[in-house]
Amino acid sequence: MQIQQNISLKSYNTFGIDAKAKYFVSVTSIDELSEVLSLQEYSEKFILGGGSNMLLTQDINSLVIHINIKGISISSEDSNSVLVTANAGENWHEFVCWCLGNDFGGLENLSLIPGNVGSAPIQNIGAYGVELKDSFISCEALNIETLELKTFTNAECLFDYRNSIFKQEAKGQYVICSVTFKLTKNRHTLHTAYGAIQSELDNMQITNPTILDVSNAVIAIRQSKLPDPKKIGNSGSFFKNPVITNEVYQNLKVLFEDIPGYPVSKNETKIPAGWLIEKAGFKGKTFGDYGVHKNQALVLVNYGNASGNDILNLAKLIQNTIMRIFGIQIEAEVNII
Repeated sequence: MQIQQNISLKSYNTFGIDAKAKYFVSVTSIDELSEVLSLQEYSEKFILGGGSNMLLTQDINSLVIHINIKGISISSEDSNSVLVTANAGENWHEFVCWCLGNDFGGLENLSLIPGNVGSAPIQNIGAYGVELKDSFISCEALNIETLELKTFTNAECLFDYRNSIFKQEAKGQYVICSVTFKLTKNRHTLHTAYGAIQSELDNMQITNPTILDVSNAVIAIRQSKLPDPKKIGNSGSFFKNPVITNEVYQNLKVLFEDIPGYPVSKNETKIPAGWLIEKAGFKGKTFGDYGVHKNQALVLVNYGNASGNDILNLAKLIQNTIMRIFGIQIEAEVNII
């Protein structure tokens, strides 16, 4: 473990923003993490995971602690299910592939989501009708102040749409070190009705899909719509899908007959933010070295050397335009640093 100075974070964030860390250290164990957090000479510390859900708009003038704790293990199992624990530094998609390789079901719809395991509960990541909370059992997190480990159960995490206790009342208080999931070993429940999964399976001429088939279908869909962060800087979906009242939705239906909506409760409807952004004319639009992806309006992209503030200003322009046209406030899903 070595503390370095003036380190570029370009390779540590999927947007590829060339911000710098005044001090930087990568930790590979909870003991190392505790040791670094207890260093008094660095009063300010910044926790960095996979860098997939953040937009850096400035240099980080503090000690950046990169969570690089690896390891996957089976906690317990029976004939039907298995408890799998993955450490925070594991790449999320590689962890999903490990589960699929062992025929453990439950995470296949979450294939190819960028980022690391430790960041996944913070966001309650989700895709194609499945969310992390559906198979989440618990996570072990280190209290930054007391350096005590605490186990958070599913209920204690207060999961919601792209939200959790770690983005609300416990924000900035804990570092997630490991996550435990309950996965199926047989009689897998497949979720193929959402989006284009069933159509993709039909195209693949698969009539009796396995969890691996579902994963491959999800990967094919995502690759057709979303840019690879290794080639084009991005953080996946930049905005949350807004939830509005049914009354507001019906009023919008009068003005925009084709506006899609999905019921989320008796009184509320979710609107695809991508549809709003595309309808506003932003899909595929470029602004020099950055813009909105041509295949998915939810994705803001850095084509090379854009700054974080370039991306942020574009996001604000989109938000203001959506408010002006539709009267809907769309929120960033990405953390603005």
